[in-house]
Amino acid sequence: MIEAKNLNLYYGSFQALKDISMKVPEKSVTALIGPSGCGKSTFLRTFNRMNDLIAGVKIEGDIIVDDMNIYAKGVDVDSLRKRIGMVFQKPNPFAKSIYENVAYGMRVNGVNDEKLIKQTVEESLKQAALWDEVKDNLKKSAYALSGGQQQRLCIARALAVEPTILLMDEPASALDPISTSKIEELIHELKKNYTILIVTHNMQQAARVSDHTAFFYMGSLIEFNETKTIFTNPENQQTQNYVTGRFG
Repeated sequence: MIEAKNLNLYYGSFQALKDISMKVPEKSVTALIGPSGCGKSTFLRTFNRMNDLIAGVKIEGDIIVDDMNIYAKGVDVDSLRKRIGMVFQKPNPFAKSIYENVAYGMRVNGVNDEKLIKQTVEESLKQAALWDEVKDNLKKSAYALSGGQQQRLCIARALAVEPTILLMDEPASALDPISTSKIEELIHELKKNYTILIVTHNMQQAARVSDHTAFFYMGSLIEFNETKTIFTNPENQQTQNYVTGRFG
């Protein structure tokens, strides 16, 4: 279970998140939607404490992951980020081979068993629906892959360190429709084993891939419900206006 409790976040004097409380169901996909600058990506980054890297950020409230407040003193942030994988908007493979991109996380975490690394690389690439396309070219540079393949490689890299939660910040926005479709199919498969939060500007994508949807506006959580309800019978007029394209 993941839960935000009375979460407020400030960039200096600007309040980017305003008293957000929400429970994220496990082993499901939760989409975060809303216009640009509404706080959805900021909210996503609170779950692996990526906002800690930004100067002047102040956070109030709690984020609970597996009964632990991840903002409590003494939390091992490196260990936390191992459990909570992140996939960014643009594919960001390392300047290494396909194999070493996936193996990287294990190596930096002290895994030296090459047999285990080889097995995990294969399993992760299979989970990311990429193995059949790259199994004969694992020594090739990751940069030789297409954009869609690079994004799936980044997903495989995140999976290799065995997270329980996957954060995806517009993972298909830089991809063509066919690659986008593959990423969406992959998300559908991954939710069997992972809790997934995805930020997307694409209303159709949110409707296709998610089980629950949260609508953000100007730093506030306006509505959170099952995706079908959000898109067909929302409780809030602002939500209705956004999902029907009247603003945003």
